[in-house]
Amino acid sequence: MQHRLEAVINETGTDPQWAVLWLHGLGADGHDFAPIVPELLRPHWPAIRFVFPHAPVQPITINNGVPMRAWYDIVSMDFRSRADAAGVDASVLALDGLIEEEVARGIPAERILLAGFSQGGAIILSAALRRTRPLAGLIALSTYLPDPDAAAAQRAPDGIRPPVFMAHGAQDPVIPQPIAAHTAQTLTALGFPLEWHSYPMAHQVCGEELQALGDWLDARFQAA
Repeated sequence: MQHRLEAVINETGTDPQWAVLWLHGLGADGHDFAPIVPELLRPHWPAIRFVFPHAPVQPITINNGVPMRAWYDIVSMDFRSRADAAGVDASVLALDGLIEEEVARGIPAERILLAGFSQGGAIILSAALRRTRPLAGLIALSTYLPDPDAAAAQRAPDGIRPPVFMAHGAQDPVIPQPIAAHTAQTLTALGFPLEWHSYPMAHQVCGEELQALGDWLDARFQAA
């Protein structure tokens, strides 16, 4: 049985009608992106439940086996094979569980957005390619799709194609921008409406990026 993920919850109003499930990067936890909420919010938005889950603690191969919070093990530096496939599968299942929790609490899947930074982004993109039920959108920050060619081949024939906001740093030393750009090309070729942003930054998030993300979210809320 898949272990339930503990999470930091931030509701921006009573009776939220939207949810954003936001997955952190390697070695961080659910508190990492929680402070971003007030920077992102706009006064006219509907009430939103932000869910920031904590990844389980596990040894990371490329970090000499040191345990830390991670959505999957990183077994090599080669981006085509660096992600532990079994770990990705387990985290996708755990994320599916979080989505179903929100549906059970009264928020339809059509009003649930998945967000992720770095490793967390890799999980939301992997989950979206396997999913057949709707989602409101994907927010992929400083991230990539593990083994995009294999992931594209495994995509469900009746899979969903939610809109994607993808942003990356041109000086990212952790995930080089060309790796992310290849992911963007793969998703676009599969029919995902994708908005790409590049910023003169490293492996991080910047204010200009949050402004663009706010505009993108605004469009999602208005279209509903």
